Amino acid sequence: MNTLDTEQAAVWGIHAVDANLFLDQNIIAIGWDDLGDLSLLSQTKEAFKEKYAEEYPAAKKGTMAAHVGLLFRFVNEVKSGDYIVYPSKPDRQIHIGRILSDYFFVSGSRYANRRKVEWLKHLPRTVFSQGALNEVGSLLTFFRIKTYAAEYLAALHSTDSSQIIAPDTPETIARTADEILETTKDFILKELSRRLKGYDMEDFVANLLQAMGYRTKVSPHGGDSGIDIIAYKDELPPRIIVQVKSIDANITESTIQSLKGAMREGDYGLFVTLSDYTKNARHYLDNTPIIRGINGAELADLILRYYARLDENYQKMIPLKMVYIPISLTEEE
Repeated sequence: MNTLDTEQAAVWGIHAVDANLFLDQNIIAIGWDDLGDLSLLSQTKEAFKEKYAEEYPAAKKGTMAAHVGLLFRFVNEVKSGDYIVYPSKPDRQIHIGRILSDYFFVSGSRYANRRKVEWLKHLPRTVFSQGALNEVGSLLTFFRIKTYAAEYLAALHSTDSSQIIAPDTPETIARTADEILETTKDFILKELSRRLKGYDMEDFVANLLQAMGYRTKVSPHGGDSGIDIIAYKDELPPRIIVQVKSIDANITESTIQSLKGAMREGDYGLFVTLSDYTKNARHYLDNTPIIRGINGAELADLILRYYARLDENYQKMIPLKMVYIPISLTEEE
């Protein structure tokens, strides 16, 4: 290990479903066993893509691209002498090792795409900064560690783990919290886009408004009045006219004008979209204070704020768990 030029060695991260497989057999491994021995393919991404499409014809383009890239990296870009970081959930430890072999395939085995590893150090997660833990917590099965590679290598070569606890800066803590929050918002909007279209989205927004303390009435389906929901804060006016769009395209000025055309004197308008607004539409909203526009990001914020009051069916559709996340003292203040 001492003769290895660590500046030339890459640091990789990997996750495992079988927590004991890696440590017991001194390997790292990934799945997609149906693809067979990947060393038999022409070593180009196009060849990997063709094989993947052959075995998984129903896979979406985005999924295919992510998986093909991951497989190609594991087979071709990893070198003997590179380092591997494996965060194990059962023991909450970070295992750091050195990759000893080229890629090989073990037919008939689960997680048949493999490389041999020498495990060098097993450290508690508390040794590492929150930023390093966040990077190794990637949603990908196999990935390159770049930002905090030096921290993992420093921990590997330290002789006293009690002396290598990496400090968390306010910037790192804030970034970690922001990344968790953004990931949650992305999940919410993807689920809404996938599962609620048209009238179903109108019903959801009506329920969200009820969770916020409004009385709502959803317009009969099939109407062309430009009014999807009517909302009141209490028994008295003003009336709030709501229009909901579940389309992916950004909302134009003319679309918002159609909402204004459906409003009576004294009404307020609310436009809700999963996407966003064009520049002209934003300008129109700025100059029309009686109409409020809510885009996808703002909608996700409201859902998080009033999630506990949503109908149980919607909570099951967007399953979320309340957790505590670290924040910096400056952010708290």
